[in-house]
Amino acid sequence: MLLKSKARAGVTTAQLDEAAEKFIRSQGAEPAFKGYRGFPGSICASPNSMVVHGIPGPYKLKRGDILSIDVGVVYDGWVADAAITLPIGSITPIASRLLKVTREALFEAVEACRVGNRLGDVSFAVQKHVEANEFSVIRSLVGHGIGRDMHEDPQIPNFGKPGTGPELEEGMVFAVEPMVNAGTHPIRMASDNWSVYSQDGSLAAHFEHTVAITAEGPRILTPWHLEEARRAA
Repeated sequence: MLLKSKARAGVTTAQLDEAAEKFIRSQGAEPAFKGYRGFPGSICASPNSMVVHGIPGPYKLKRGDILSIDVGVVYDGWVADAAITLPIGSITPIASRLLKVTREALFEAVEACRVGNRLGDVSFAVQKHVEANEFSVIRSLVGHGIGRDMHEDPQIPNFGKPGTGPELEEGMVFAVEPMVNAGTHPIRMASDNWSVYSQDGSLAAHFEHTVAITAEGPRILTPWHLEEARRAA
């Protein structure tokens, strides 16, 4: 919510990164991304056709942009990971629909994170919703298990066959993260060896939650807003 309130036209992604790091450390936690495999930022800030892993810097947000913000935090030795794609002012109808559909796909996947389901059920939940709305699931980027380390097994593709893969058990924790292009699914790596773009230049969106599988159903550990926070409590 802090970054959502600060992400507006005229603000640079470096300023958002600075605000995020200051807040994370003020809560007794550490930014999980900073220094991870050499990544220089505390957040990933990825505008428009950049899908993920954008390095914060001088890019100044403009009205009509969409911005994906990915944040990882280490607290008491445990890692959490979450992402949201934000509109910067008024955005185009297709951008608005892309954000809506990708966010909905995340919650379809969260709903599938139940004891006795299979990993393929989670993956298929994303694919089914995205493709029914005529967008493209990015196939070469995945969600992941998470716990003491940022990336743990299993990998969680955003496409798959229901009823396949490992059975979900109580105590598993996943970073579930639909990544969706408005155009076709291929991506390309930028020359900085971090930033990932849609290959066709179409808009991209990214939403993510860290989700625990419990006997009572999925529990979101990274609520974005008050309603989700109340459900997670």
